[in-house]
Amino acid sequence: MFVPTVLTMTVVFSYRIVVSCCALCAVGVLSLTHPAAAHARADPVAPSPAASQQPLLYRSGTQVRLHPGVPEVPEVTALSWLVADADTGDVLAAYDAHRPLPPASTLKTLFALTVLPTLPADARHTVTAQELAGIGPGSSLVGVREGLTYRVSDLWKGVFLHSGNDAVHVLASLNGGWETTARQMQATARSLGALDTHVVSPDGYDAPGQVSSAYDLAVFGRAGLHNTDFARYCATAESTFPGDDGSYEIANTNRLLTGHGGVPAYPGLIGVKNGYTSGAGNTLVAAARHNGRSLVVTVMHPQQGGFAVYEEARSLLDWGFAAAGHIAPVGSLLPPRPLMSRSLPTTVQAARPGPDDGWLTTGTIAGAVGTGAGAVALALRLRGRRSTRT
Repeated sequence: MFVPTVLTMTVVFSYRIVVSCCALCAVGVLSLTHPAAAHARADPVAPSPAASQQPLLYRSGTQVRLHPGVPEVPEVTALSWLVADADTGDVLAAYDAHRPLPPASTLKTLFALTVLPTLPADARHTVTAQELAGIGPGSSLVGVREGLTYRVSDLWKGVFLHSGNDAVHVLASLNGGWETTARQMQATARSLGALDTHVVSPDGYDAPGQVSSAYDLAVFGRAGLHNTDFARYCATAESTFPGDDGSYEIANTNRLLTGHGGVPAYPGLIGVKNGYTSGAGNTLVAAARHNGRSLVVTVMHPQQGGFAVYEEARSLLDWGFAAAGHIAPVGSLLPPRPLMSRSLPTTVQAARPGPDDGWLTTGTIAGAVGTGAGAVALALRLRGRRSTRT
């Protein structure tokens, strides 16, 4: 029978050999699950080059992989910028993509991603004075009035077209409050893989510690374009807004979309959101579509001021459409794979490996070590039995 055979073999071999074999098995499993560890044993001085290489988008300066014949990236003055394919998420080029900077009203993209799904567009609400309290001085306002009744869709037009902080305050109140909304926005950012963003004021108003990055804002813009309501609102150039005496006209403050103020509209523009504060300077997330390809561009704080944010976004869009399909990406806007797997038992849940990191799950390692420990215990028990029989 199988069991007696195992017992006989175990008794014959010294328990020291069994222990040694188990230890070697454990080491072997660890070396298989972590190639870098095996490399460290072979060459403890020189670490793996791949392990020490910093991802391109986390490096300073311009990151791009130009092929022969592809035009050079245009020179712009923005402190941070990024160009990406809005469909695939491939980042075509970037400059200081993860640099933390104040986002101004471009943070409203994250606000919309978070709150849009929670409030029915056709719901009506009468605004209270409390909901309009605490709006920062100098904020952009669409003209929300205490005592007037608005549809939720009207308030969203106020957010997207006129960057109305008053509309944001009312929507945040309907969503559970200012602090609750900020926490939810933070969670939404993390779920999208946007790790540079810290939310303090959901309307994007300058606040201590509030930052985002060109990378994160591009993530929000791309995600928004895949939301039907978001995409419709951010592409609306003009509309009406309820007032004390009927309604009045409002226009989108994104000049690349409307062509207002002497800034030519960009052909094929489909949104997304602009912003300005004294602390952030001008910021812009812009997306356009040409010949079946959609690009999203983020520009943060051009040093020339004025309307330079639109012209720098224009030049980056032009370059992106010329270069797309002819260069290798330098990164991706897609979120990383989930760190936890719900299919695994809670006792062995572990980080899922990336394609190049060489790690198996901690559960696998723990299982191997546990197996080795069990074998050691079995050997000791058998040795004890052998000793009593002699």
